[in-house]
Amino acid sequence: MSQRFTFLTARRGRKRPHLTDVLSYLYLIAGVVVMFGPILWLVLSSFKTTQEIAKFPPRFLPYQQQTISVEGYEKPLPLFEVQFPDGSTRTLAQVRRVGLEAQLIDPQNPGEIIKVNINQRKPVEKVAFTLDNYIEGIKSFDFGLYLWNSIVVTVVATLLTLLVNSMAAFALSKYRFRGRQTIFLIMISTLMVPLSVVMVPVFLVITKIGWNNNLLGVIIPAAATPTGVFMLRQYMLTIPDELIDAARIDGASEWRIYAQVILPLAKPAIAVLAIFSVMWRWNDFLWPLIVLSRNEFFTLQVGLASFQGELNIQWNLILAMTVLTLLPITAVFGILQRYITTGIATTGMK
Repeated sequence: MSQRFTFLTARRGRKRPHLTDVLSYLYLIAGVVVMFGPILWLVLSSFKTTQEIAKFPPRFLPYQQQTISVEGYEKPLPLFEVQFPDGSTRTLAQVRRVGLEAQLIDPQNPGEIIKVNINQRKPVEKVAFTLDNYIEGIKSFDFGLYLWNSIVVTVVATLLTLLVNSMAAFALSKYRFRGRQTIFLIMISTLMVPLSVVMVPVFLVITKIGWNNNLLGVIIPAAATPTGVFMLRQYMLTIPDELIDAARIDGASEWRIYAQVILPLAKPAIAVLAIFSVMWRWNDFLWPLIVLSRNEFFTLQVGLASFQGELNIQWNLILAMTVLTLLPITAVFGILQRYITTGIATTGMK
């Protein structure tokens, strides 16, 4: 912790900050605002009411109008700060509004009705963080089912991606055979092919084998990725061939070399690929939307897209459910983030 603090507070100037110090800190602060500002706005907006979200100009914090219970009225009445022509200000509770006229009462003297213009009143508000959006959203949005479908798709697809890509990378990095470089170049060249080009033929194949409205139709087509093969191959090239030769002399089979020698040594790169794969599968929207058309198979992203009314969209509930969908991917990233620097930094070194 002390080393991080020393690094962040290091500066070029000795007595006073140098111009480069000021520019560096401004650049870092701007980067933090650009990257985390929208996420913070999303989280805070998930606690706002529908009226607060639609308010213009928008406000950063979630505000809620204060209410008061008055004898003789069943529901709590909203409080307003009213300014009278003589300059005095009073806090009153609104009973009803008729056009441009607001009828208010003094909570201490509820028998007298005070009529004022609506422009004379200002709502009494306070910053309030409530879980009403989350509770109502979970009740009206089948969050549990969609969460389970997303977990199944993400976990199974990630495991298949790690298995298939690591096996292909092992073969392309440690075996010598004719056409190895050609196969690798063809595999990498598929990165230049847009997704929209292969989407139709892949969908026709999925339809032919009957995987429409089936989670297998979402999992299997994306099991192997050229990006993962490239990353793992470049990392496995840094593993000495002498280790594999020694294992073969000791009588180890090729599967045992792959499982007990290659995979443990390639753990940083595999962790990085696991993070990328989890992000790809968890946030995937277009392909599940095409393959899945029944609610019981929807993932969270497709479910959020369908979670809207015919006449209005409940943005407060959608924002709350969106925050919940971010929590699992954030947890995975937090657990495996220590492997990212090591995996990326050493990929391609030989």
